[in-house]
Amino acid sequence: MANYILSDANRFYVATESVYGVPATVSNANRFPAFGFDCHQSTAVSKRRDKTGARTYRGTASTATRQSEFQVSGHLTSWDGSTQPSYGPLVQAAMGAFPELVQGLVVSVAGGSQLQTKSAHGLMTGSAISNGSEVRFVTNVQDSLTVNLNTPFSVAPGGGATLATTVGYRLASHLPSVTLYDYWDPQSAMSRIVTGAGVDKFQIDVRGDVHELLFAGPAADVLDSASGVFGRSRITVFPPEPALSPFQYSIVDGQLGHVWLGSPLNQVFTLTAASVEVNNHLLIRDREFGSSYSAMIVPGPREVLSSFTLFAQSDSATEALYIAAKAKMPISALLQLGQQQSQMMAVYLPSVVPEMPLFNDAEPYLLWQFKNSLGQGESNDEAFIAFA
Repeated sequence: MANYILSDANRFYVATESVYGVPATVSNANRFPAFGFDCHQSTAVSKRRDKTGARTYRGTASTATRQSEFQVSGHLTSWDGSTQPSYGPLVQAAMGAFPELVQGLVVSVAGGSQLQTKSAHGLMTGSAISNGSEVRFVTNVQDSLTVNLNTPFSVAPGGGATLATTVGYRLASHLPSVTLYDYWDPQSAMSRIVTGAGVDKFQIDVRGDVHELLFAGPAADVLDSASGVFGRSRITVFPPEPALSPFQYSIVDGQLGHVWLGSPLNQVFTLTAASVEVNNHLLIRDREFGSSYSAMIVPGPREVLSSFTLFAQSDSATEALYIAAKAKMPISALLQLGQQQSQMMAVYLPSVVPEMPLFNDAEPYLLWQFKNSLGQGESNDEAFIAFA
């Protein structure tokens, strides 16, 4: 006998597509944790001008253009520290470039913001390295052995130390699409697949209790295990869920992390909330002649927005932020979530023009809220993201 379905009786998988709108194959390695998954499909309603002799609406053709969209919300969680985080394909879909794995680098000499490795490092501007409980980004490559970092490590790694593994994501002109799988229990319940999912909005939130990630955007199609309608997906049967294996992770505590603001970067200890948002302003080719489904996603002008809320102080570092906002001078920002290996995410914004802060005096102590400060750059260098 059929019964109600528990709202948390489902599992999520994600993988990068090689062909837009054609479901990517997934395994247990593609499973990721989330607390919210929404997808929706509607049909475009065109205005009918045929004269029918009545005022009654006569419906829309079943072959009308289908418009699909999705949203995924999750907490920042631990990862295995070897390949990429389970939600890595979604981060790549938001940023664009293929993930950069940095591992096995051995330090020769480190001092201040300069670091030298014993063998060729293969790093580029924006590459991430990690030591202890901190993540840093490369701002300049001097030669095959020497790089400059955006800010020194609190404790410089000693000669012979091996740096921790990092996976970095950088911006690119073109964006890949992903396939999202939403499997439900019991097995007879309807499961869904979102194909051709493009990340139009990627948001990172710091709220004090947990760190949250949000991915949202348009999609090519929403398939299900009940209707047997698979559109342009090239599949003929709904794929079964991969055989389950242990799925272990931990949620990163929201009060753990670091933030540096200014030029030069100064560590800020009074942060109460922060967010970074990548908006790709995607256009979707859903008006193509001869098809009822989207043909491709097209990235538009990109926006990288950041917001920081901190307790106002009379020290020079805090006042320098106000002066930079008043003068419309760009600063750098480094936001690190978590402070334990395999549980860290870092966002580096090399050049941000802070907006004038709002003075929030509703709390016992004055808060400055720098909202929607826009990142800038030269070419795909407004933001760099890494996991360590």
